[in-house]
Amino acid sequence: MSNMKASVFSNKLKTALIVALITALLYLVVYFIAYAMGWGEYAIVIAGVISIMSSVFSYWNSDKMVIKMSGAHEATGDDLRILQSTVAPLADRAGVPMPKLYVVEDSSPNAFATGRNPSHSAIAATRGLLNMMTSDELSGVLAHEMGHIKNYDILLQTVASVMIGAVIIISDMFSRSLWWGGARRRRDSDSDSGSGILAILGLIFIIIAPIAGQLLRMALSRNREYLADATSASLTGNPRGLASALSKLGANSQPVRNASSATEGMYISDPMKKRNAFSNLFSTHPPIEKRIEALYNMAEENFR
Repeated sequence: MSNMKASVFSNKLKTALIVALITALLYLVVYFIAYAMGWGEYAIVIAGVISIMSSVFSYWNSDKMVIKMSGAHEATGDDLRILQSTVAPLADRAGVPMPKLYVVEDSSPNAFATGRNPSHSAIAATRGLLNMMTSDELSGVLAHEMGHIKNYDILLQTVASVMIGAVIIISDMFSRSLWWGGARRRRDSDSDSGSGILAILGLIFIIIAPIAGQLLRMALSRNREYLADATSASLTGNPRGLASALSKLGANSQPVRNASSATEGMYISDPMKKRNAFSNLFSTHPPIEKRIEALYNMAEENFR
């Protein structure tokens, strides 16, 4: 238990650090774009305002954006009954408020949690997950998502998805418009070599910023998946249930339709279903085989 509390505390510190790094990344992207477009001394102010506004907006609204982007709707009828009967005991054991429950009408099995804190959280399950899993498997998956809520992963995952997505989109838009006059006007107006060097460095940074964003997303997601798996085992007392569910998720090759590179790290398994070695290098999820192995080892050691 003390190890779990230490992991949660460590997660909170890492969350603050990584959100600060992502904010700084967004600030630098906007600053270099503003400078390259010829706004000179106003670039610092523009970058500061946009990065602060993006951080505040992401904190308060990113969960709603993620739910909307996923195409999820609030659970009703039998879906609500099944989800409530499974999640309510897990929330009680985890000591967190009952999250809102959503269903994504997608035949690919998957699930995610979102929200800014345990009191403002939500869990979404796809139609494929509800149809494919046994009760023990579904409990394991939903306990994993409850683990992200209990461990304060959801704020980082949700805010990071929106802000890193913004970094990628802004960088891409600027790269595409670079040759249409904005940056050229800046170069034409620069009379000193120092400004020219800064513009070149800015261009290089804007090109590599999306890669940095992907690396940050990967760093914040992989270890948290293992911790959420361990929390699931603790909440259900049955690591084999989640291991069996992960086996089914790994065997499924159908991607989630509305998943994107900005939100993929939020799902319990890779929703994009990337299979090549290069994509695995930058994957937001650890290999499912290793997660299953860790769960079976946990079952042998602690849940006999």
